[in-house]
Amino acid sequence: MKAIVYSEYGPPEVLQLKEVEKPTPKDNEILIKIFATTVTSSDCIVRAFKLPRWHPMGFMMGIMLGFSKPKRSILGMILAGEIASVGSEVKRLKVGDQVFASTVGSPLKIRFGAYAEYICLPEDGNVALKPTNLSYEEAAAIPYGGWLALHYLKKGNIQNGQKVLIYGASGAIGTTAVQIAKSFGAEVTGICSTTNLEMVETLGSDKVIDYTEKDFTQKLENYNLILDAVPFYMANKKSIKSLCKKALSSNGKYVSIDDGSPKQSYEDLVFLKELVESGKLKPVIDRRYPIEQIVEAHRYVDKGHKKGNVVITVQHNT
Repeated sequence: MKAIVYSEYGPPEVLQLKEVEKPTPKDNEILIKIFATTVTSSDCIVRAFKLPRWHPMGFMMGIMLGFSKPKRSILGMILAGEIASVGSEVKRLKVGDQVFASTVGSPLKIRFGAYAEYICLPEDGNVALKPTNLSYEEAAAIPYGGWLALHYLKKGNIQNGQKVLIYGASGAIGTTAVQIAKSFGAEVTGICSTTNLEMVETLGSDKVIDYTEKDFTQKLENYNLILDAVPFYMANKKSIKSLCKKALSSNGKYVSIDDGSPKQSYEDLVFLKELVESGKLKPVIDRRYPIEQIVEAHRYVDKGHKKGNVVITVQHNT
């Protein structure tokens, strides 16, 4: 089967399209024929090993992934596809089911492997029937930002009627967080760049603020919850974080996606599916690339300005 492999950390060019052996499911596993995956910021961090090795998360990454070179040769955390075969002990899912999934269980249990034509995953992992109203490409754009947004909004104890500020409202996490926060009944303000204001507003944000304006902080109010959805390595992260914290109400909570990686659950995936099917959550796709152009896709995501998700399509000859 075709797969994107890498044998060393580095720039996008370390990724190569090769033929590898097609996996065979164990008794408790399903074999999924992948039609779509995504290039997430986490994929790019892992590919380049961007976290410093002295950083607590960097040390954990080294143990899990390998310090000098990758232990696992195929990246990719998110996928959507069709079940091609099942192991003898599989009961919940069957051949032909259309599914979407994450290869992540917890920060220390990431299988990767979605940059390929096929993957084997345990049936009791984070695999669910995909939303019936989405294509494979659209379904692949839901789990990454959806899981993270849901986790951190819950961590901030989001409640109906609260005023919520989302800094970085145009990325994969931010675009989903705006919609999930609205589904909880919050009044949402999104902070993003000029070019993304209209998009964030169409997602349901009650107010939008352009952080490129010199006096944008004058538009900030007092918020019950602030979700910082911008990665640690982005420019001006520290200064804007400090400014946003000043906008918290007396009992408000500030939550950052830099506060560790959450454990992902099947129940959360089903919850996201239900939000999609009820029309409360829509995928946001910036660009689509065929798997043969994975290097170009990683280059684009590395720039740090994607709107929502970058999706990779996987074509099968047979």
